[in-house]
Amino acid sequence: MNLPASTRAAPIGIFDSGLGGLSVLRAVRALLPAERLVYVADSRYAPYGQRDDDFIADRTLAIGEWLVAQGAKALVVACNTATAQSIEFVRARLPIPLVGVEPGIKPAAQLSRSRVAGVLATPVTLRSARFQALVERHAADLRVLSQPGYGLVEAVECCDVDSPELLQVLRGYVEPMLDAGADTLVLGCTHYPFLDAAIRSIVGERMTLVDTSVAIARQLDRVLDQHGLRADAHAHESASPTARFCSTNDGTHLRKLAAALLGIESQVECVSIPSRRTRELEPDAA
Repeated sequence: MNLPASTRAAPIGIFDSGLGGLSVLRAVRALLPAERLVYVADSRYAPYGQRDDDFIADRTLAIGEWLVAQGAKALVVACNTATAQSIEFVRARLPIPLVGVEPGIKPAAQLSRSRVAGVLATPVTLRSARFQALVERHAADLRVLSQPGYGLVEAVECCDVDSPELLQVLRGYVEPMLDAGADTLVLGCTHYPFLDAAIRSIVGERMTLVDTSVAIARQLDRVLDQHGLRADAHAHESASPTARFCSTNDGTHLRKLAAALLGIESQVECVSIPSRRTRELEPDAA
């Protein structure tokens, strides 16, 4: 497909319920340095793991439509919860290609020698049909220990990745997995790679941690090629284009974590993206 240069130069939208998708943005920037990126954190309504399915689908579609209106040529739903619950629904309604994320059950099944693997994810992800299908498809001979990560998204959203209280919570989640013989742990939420060092301090080398952000970037790479949407490689030879950061909250934590994780000192735009469900919640909101 030979699309005009202006289309190929359009940005890629990356969306998460909050800050976790920055781990995906990091991987995309590393693999596709010529691409312009627009990151949207729906932090006003995070975490999605405690929301009902209709709310998640409603927000995912509204933010996808907003990114299309901003000129996005493709969308990465960098949120396991939103992908598990609503990506097929949203894909059918947007005019651009979508890439979702999913817990790394397949690589865990390939890596585990003990044939026991832990999965740390949100309750919505763990109860989704998409997750169950992944387990059935790739983990027939694997004992999968599913653990809802209550409180972990909220901790990362507040930039807490190493407090004693957080370590105590993590210990309660991963030590029973170790006791059950798990040698692999799937980080089943894009927020959780921020907790890599904290988890490592508990499990040492006894577990292999599976983070799928690099696989997501590779899938995006393939999708851009399939649709002829790749940016011209020489367009930004001097430096990677700066990502545009947007938040439905005040953006303070997004700015702080982008600086800490990505080394990007950037202003964050506060954006209003109303949807059917949020109008019900906040009838006076824009």
